[in-house]
Amino acid sequence: MIHRAVDDGLAVTAARASKGEAKHHALFKRLHRRWEDYLRWVHDLRLPFDNNPAEQTIRTGKLRIKVSGCLRPLQGAQDFAAIRTYLATAARQDQPMLDGLVQAMRGSPWMPAIT
Repeated sequence: MIHRAVDDGLAVTAARASKGEAKHHALFKRLHRRWEDYLRWVHDLRLPFDNNPAEQTIRTGKLRIKVSGCLRPLQGAQDFAAIRTYLATAARQDQPMLDGLVQAMRGSPWMPAIT
């Protein structure tokens, strides 16, 4: 049923009379072309429904940029991103973030298992 709606949307917006229709047509083309990718989570229940963890990882950095206008200097931004990524990975692996930081500061950082 949803696949039929995508097909109908492709047909209706094919003429692309306006800018809005061109954007909608591009969306319908993408949905049609990548149908299996968009619905992969329906068949593989191990996959998350959305990409929220990835968005949450970068949200703090984007908020800092929004509030102060930037992260200065560049090295500070790179260090912030490295620490944030490390903590996000530890959290996704059910590792306490504080323990991960303490281990890293002591010179024996926690490392995720290689799969």
